[in-house]
Amino acid sequence: MRALLDACVIYPTVLREVLVGCARLGLYDALWSERILEEWARATVKLGPEAEVQARGEVAVLKSQFPKACIQPRAGDMARLHLPDENDIHVLASAIAGSADVLVTMNAKDFPRQTLAFEGVKRLSPDEFLMDLWMDTPQAVEQVVRDVHKVACEMSGEALGLRSLMKRARLPRLGKAIDV
Repeated sequence: MRALLDACVIYPTVLREVLVGCARLGLYDALWSERILEEWARATVKLGPEAEVQARGEVAVLKSQFPKACIQPRAGDMARLHLPDENDIHVLASAIAGSADVLVTMNAKDFPRQTLAFEGVKRLSPDEFLMDLWMDTPQAVEQVVRDVHKVACEMSGEALGLRSLMKRARLPRLGKAIDV
């Protein structure tokens, strides 16, 4: 399965680490565009200048780990597509150019399901997407989540509850499924 990750699911660290961790295991092929990665890096500016520098370093690491993930949207697709927010057209155009099966986004209102279906792309929230992966490969997804949880606890210096961490990462169903 090929899934294009929108900037809104790459920016939150825990969510990104779970999604990328599953891609590293080969559970799906992750896709993004230069513009999506740039949106992520620019979004971190509100956290301070050091956050943007760190994000740009993480972008470089992702590019080196996933050299085939970066997709260039085609001009023809950019010109013919219409979405409620024209600034999101590049996301759908990238999904089409990358032959993505799924667009993983939290931005449901700007990606109408019927428009995406016409292009052969399914829209899923990150929780829906990861739950689907978990249903197919529960042990692999659980290991990724537990690894991310461990690192989050180490970095914060506190014992974070798995379910609450997943809820804050907008993965409540996945957190509940794993933390039983």
